[in-house]
Amino acid sequence: MKRTYLGEFEEIVLLTVVALEGNAYGVALTHYITEQTGRSARLNQVHAALHRLEEKGMVTSCLGEATAERGGRRKRLFTITAYGEQTLLDIQAVRSQLINQLPRTLKPSLNL
Repeated sequence: MKRTYLGEFEEIVLLTVVALEGNAYGVALTHYITEQTGRSARLNQVHAALHRLEEKGMVTSCLGEATAERGGRRKRLFTITAYGEQTLLDIQAVRSQLINQLPRTLKPSLNL
C-alpha cells in the first residue's frame, strides 16, 4: 500500500482516537485535544480531520447507542485501523531517527 502522510493536526486527532479507547467522538476528541495540547480545537476542524482519516483508511466509524444526554441522538464513534496504527509507528520511527541525528548539544534541551 502506498504510504500516506499526515498533517500535524491529523496526527494529533489520530493519536487522540487511540487515547480515548472506544469513546472517540467529535466533542470528546475536541475537548481532549484542547486539554492535552493547550491548543484551541474546533469541532468542525476535528470532524474534517476525521473525515480525511477515514478516507485514508486510518480510522473507521460506527454509530453508538442513543444517549439521554444527547437528546436520544447517537454518537459517531471512531476507532483506529491496523493501517492507522502502522502509520503512527512509522511516524514515530522517522522522528526517532531524525532526533538521534541531532547534535548532542541540542539533545539535552529536548529532554531526550
